[in-house]
Amino acid sequence: MARRIFRERIISPIMEFIRDSRSVGIVLICATFVSLIVSNTNWSAFYLHFWERELTMPLPELHLPHTILHLINDALMAVFFLLVGLEIKRELLVGELNSIKKSLLPIIAAIGGMVVPATIYSLWCGGTPFSSGWGIPMATDIAFSLGVLSLLGKRAPVSLRIFLTALAIIDDLGGILTIAIFYAGDLQWSYLLYAGIVMIALIAMNLLKVKRYYLYFILGLLLWYFVFNSGVHATIAGVLLAFTIPLHKIEELEHTLHDPVNFIILPLFALANTAIVLPAEFGSIYTSVVHHGITMGLVLGKPLGIYLFSMAAVRMKIASLPTGMKRPQLLGMGLIAGIGFTMSIFMATLAFSDAETQLVAKVAIIGASVLAGILGFVFLRLLNTKPL
Repeated sequence: MARRIFRERIISPIMEFIRDSRSVGIVLICATFVSLIVSNTNWSAFYLHFWERELTMPLPELHLPHTILHLINDALMAVFFLLVGLEIKRELLVGELNSIKKSLLPIIAAIGGMVVPATIYSLWCGGTPFSSGWGIPMATDIAFSLGVLSLLGKRAPVSLRIFLTALAIIDDLGGILTIAIFYAGDLQWSYLLYAGIVMIALIAMNLLKVKRYYLYFILGLLLWYFVFNSGVHATIAGVLLAFTIPLHKIEELEHTLHDPVNFIILPLFALANTAIVLPAEFGSIYTSVVHHGITMGLVLGKPLGIYLFSMAAVRMKIASLPTGMKRPQLLGMGLIAGIGFTMSIFMATLAFSDAETQLVAKVAIIGASVLAGILGFVFLRLLNTKPL
């Protein structure tokens, strides 16, 4: 009896919440607010020290992540990128991106949504010590953006959600390439060679249709270790591993990883990377060119880039809008795509090494993402479209 009551009153509501498409965004918002609040209370010193705490390594010569923050950003986030890589591969092979006709418009829109924000940021920060942050406003947070879109219910056509998903996946691919190419450290060629050998072995296993899937993950761990020590960011190993997983196992693996990534890894990332002490005066933040570049890039650059590039493709008859989507809805979706959050914060930690600039960037990302989400939601909500 007690077990049944526990299941009905506790377990069932939790499972219902997890299955809700809005839940990931809600959890990330809560984690961010909790982290910001605790970071600016009397618990601040303990809280910040917790994430920077040195880990005891049984084998120091292995050169593994040495703090809790590094463990999250370099190891756990590799699992997040594994899931992203699986989603990209599935969409490329059997999903919305599996043909030129289907993928052309979201590809063009995603390119616009990366080029224009990066250009706007560079107009503000080019020629300054902060010019390396141009990749920050390029990102779209899939979980947050789809969570905001889901709040519109049937007022947002299915085609809008599919288009935003495809665009965000391509956006993630662009972000991954940006990290790999432009935010790499000093390259260690011996480790890159070892990583290449492991990658060849993984590809061979895929071609030979090896069914012992634990072998992929054993080699995946080796791949992560070599990439981690190579100077290329370790999370790239997650994407590389994903591209070698056999197609028929992808859906099952996505299902397995979905909840741990979205309800454990991403909230931990949010808690650790928004553990920031806000200054008593925000003048130095709101007058910073970094703040202006990120905010304008996400809030203005994203919708402009997505809309203008898409409309140019439609006008030139290269592509056409999906069935059920109208031009104003495309603009509203572009506003929602300005929610950068996870990827943008991650890029900020790579682009800037000093804590002060990271603080400015994170405050700008959080503020811009909130503003973009509100503007996109209100804009789409006020459109003269009846619920379907």
